[in-house]
Amino acid sequence: MSTPKSHVPPRPAAAPVGREPGPVDPLLSMVGRGLSLLAERGRGAGRRNPGAAKPETELAPDERRHVAGLMRINHAGEIAAQALYHGQALIARNPQTRQHLLEAAREEHDHLRWCEERLRELGDGPSKLEPLWYAGSFAIGALAGLRGDRESLGFVQETEHQVSEHLGEHLAQLPEADGRSRAILETMRNDEERHGQEAADAGGAPVPAPVRGLMRQVARVMKFGAYRL
Repeated sequence: MSTPKSHVPPRPAAAPVGREPGPVDPLLSMVGRGLSLLAERGRGAGRRNPGAAKPETELAPDERRHVAGLMRINHAGEIAAQALYHGQALIARNPQTRQHLLEAAREEHDHLRWCEERLRELGDGPSKLEPLWYAGSFAIGALAGLRGDRESLGFVQETEHQVSEHLGEHLAQLPEADGRSRAILETMRNDEERHGQEAADAGGAPVPAPVRGLMRQVARVMKFGAYRL
């Protein structure tokens, strides 16, 4: 006669062990933001497109191509702005500075969406060099952040000042009848001026003249490439 085997209850599964955040986790998070940004391609909820209330007008083929080139530059500029803010936020020492940078990036996502919507209306699309604009600007933002939070905020202030300038140049080049593009760029310029003032109010330090000049040269390269590709 066999002896009955005693019942042994199954061992409970071990609880998962949490992983402590590593030094590369913030970088991976910021890279994830960038990849998500490029994948979304400007879609998402946000403020209403200021050009939507304006009637569409007939543009000559050369006018349409030029306006599309200008809007492609502005779209690329918003990709670069997002990357700059993300790179600076990664390095920021003060949590308030980091939050300021990320909030500005979220608000400027509206600009990205508006530019892309206008490009679709014009029968065109964003720059094919988007990943390059993002990667290069992220690196520049991180380098700016290494100088300290006050210098990083000053970099934001100078960036927004230069962006406001080139938006003014684009507004002067738009066909008078193109109210949809004009409304978008005017709203963007107002936002950029406000972001620059907010960075100054938060304690931004003046950017040295050689750095300002270098920023202008980099912007010229981006505008040249984004207008054509």
